[in-house]
Amino acid sequence: MIEHTRIYLIRHGQVNGFETFPIYGHTDIELTDIGLLQMEKVAERLQLVDVAAVYCSDLKRSLTGAKLISRYHDAPLHPRRDLREMYFGKWEGLTLEQIRKKYPEELQKRNKDIIEYRAPGGGESVKHLSDRVIPVIQEILNKHANTNVIVVAHGAVNRVILCHALGLGLENLFKIQQDYGCLNIIDYFPNHTLVRLMNG
Repeated sequence: MIEHTRIYLIRHGQVNGFETFPIYGHTDIELTDIGLLQMEKVAERLQLVDVAAVYCSDLKRSLTGAKLISRYHDAPLHPRRDLREMYFGKWEGLTLEQIRKKYPEELQKRNKDIIEYRAPGGGESVKHLSDRVIPVIQEILNKHANTNVIVVAHGAVNRVILCHALGLGLENLFKIQQDYGCLNIIDYFPNHTLVRLMNG
């Protein structure tokens, strides 16, 4: 059997205020009751998997889900600040509609340069997010070679990881759907990567 490392990559569950399409970024927000149930369902789905470690963002919406999943596994839980969602500067906490009204010119700039654009107030670019997240994934792969690892993260973080796994440029980031509570399965072989499930 060919040895490989499998990452079960999960997006956190539904968050408070989700219906207004909020841009939370680093804003710490709780899961809704539905979000908690979504995480319970993922936890049950993975309960029989032999897991070496569970990693997550240190934000509550990710950490809460990771703790629920960890209850089924005798594996260490590692909250990581560098797995946080993209930081959106002055856009943090605003809804998509509010951003359209307050920052129409900035949105035009963003649409022209998805990869390098930074939101006003020190926001991160997609490139910076990738430069922050991919080394963590590489570290996990090196540390837990030929095992199963669970990673509970965020929409943009997961998209960056999936783009990297699929060999896609970051300009394709938002062509990948990541629903609340979704599961992705990525197998990392010595010479290639196989995405077995996406947004499941």
